[in-house]
Amino acid sequence: MPAAGPAAGVHVGSAAPRPGSAQGFGVRLTAPLLMGSLLNPLNTTMISTALVAIGHSFGIGAADTAWLISVLYLASAVAQPVLGKLADVLGPRRVFLAGLVVVMASGLVGALASGFGMLIVSRLLLGIGTSAAYPAAMAVLRDESRRVGRVTPRPVLARLSFAALGSAAVGPALGGLLVTFVGWRGIFAVNVPVALLAFGAALVWVPADPPRARDGQGNTPKLALDPLGIGLFSAALTVLVFFLLRLTDPLWWLAAPFAVLTAVLAWWQLRTPRPFIDLRMLAGNGALLRTYARQGLSYLLIYCVMYGFTQWLEEARGYSSGHTGLLMLPMSLTALACSLLGARTKSLRAPLTLACGLLMAGAGILLTLSGSTPLAVLLLAGACFGAPQGLIGTSNQAAVQAHAPPEAIGSAAGLQRTAQYLGAITASGLIALAYADAASDAGLHLMAAVSVVLGVLLTVLTVTDRALRARA
Repeated sequence: MPAAGPAAGVHVGSAAPRPGSAQGFGVRLTAPLLMGSLLNPLNTTMISTALVAIGHSFGIGAADTAWLISVLYLASAVAQPVLGKLADVLGPRRVFLAGLVVVMASGLVGALASGFGMLIVSRLLLGIGTSAAYPAAMAVLRDESRRVGRVTPRPVLARLSFAALGSAAVGPALGGLLVTFVGWRGIFAVNVPVALLAFGAALVWVPADPPRARDGQGNTPKLALDPLGIGLFSAALTVLVFFLLRLTDPLWWLAAPFAVLTAVLAWWQLRTPRPFIDLRMLAGNGALLRTYARQGLSYLLIYCVMYGFTQWLEEARGYSSGHTGLLMLPMSLTALACSLLGARTKSLRAPLTLACGLLMAGAGILLTLSGSTPLAVLLLAGACFGAPQGLIGTSNQAAVQAHAPPEAIGSAAGLQRTAQYLGAITASGLIALAYADAASDAGLHLMAAVSVVLGVLLTVLTVTDRALRARA
């Protein structure tokens, strides 16, 4: 099991710092990483303001356009650890650049789409391409840590979190502007110049990937990609996601193929010498597993509010989409502020414990809401769920950096995002169960009650984790 703390995130002294490079982690290194990392969360929320216009263009309803959201979640959940593994094996810069090429292709396919099927293909490619950025960025920071001989500073990790939160927050507003002035095709086309800019900056400023290690005879070993493991993981996760997306009418028959695929995946990962997912490492690395559990549970709660609370504001309280966006502004602003504040402490337990308390407080407020609740209370509820986003995002990034084996940081970061997306997908299923045909006070209270229980579980998982006592 990797030791907690700085030593686990970087092998200090493993590479001598170059002259004049003692500081490291400069703007030129981080700028392209931030530009690439904002594309996935931006496209997650930006599409929301274009769904109605797309439906009108192709003569389809909300049930069909919802697949534009689901397919991105599915592709991202599967692709994050796969591309993280490729970043560890092939080199993060190569994977980062390749992902941006796929993003540009997806933007062109979507902007020029002649049918709804092409939009599905575009969003699938977009989910795959944007999934390369975050795990590759974490691997680039790992290599920089080795080069300069010190761990990645928390403020640098906070910027990654800030980029994700900020882009997700401005996504609906940007999408609305594009639909208004350009049309829904602008939602897809905007990815091309952003990805192109990030590609050029990465090509110039991100250092070339370190040369691969050679064996005793001076030969470069074969790539350890484990294609069978990747295929089994992708298939099992796809089956699970399809089940979670249909909690209102569960497809129980999917349990059998999921169980078979999971069993075969576990057997193969324990049998092959270089597995895609190192189950033995994970079994001995409780700190990393608990980080994934915290990530998934936290975002299950957060996404329940991000989508469930906003739906209640529109359908039960009668607010317009514009007014609802303004009411959720405190949530976005507190998330952004707390992502930066969380970077100012070297503690992991304190910000995560505070986040748990705020999540339960927010869920408690939701239990009391009704049609006559004052506006100030609605704003407070949003803020209670915004602050944990920033605190959790920054702290869990630091925990992954601290507890994951340095040589596998890309795939470890990808699995962290997979846990987050599984939380988001599960939240969508729970919201559908709670609301049935339309959002109501009773449905909101049911969702809030479940959130309180999950918040207690998350708090116990956090305060009892001894690994969080380490300073990151």
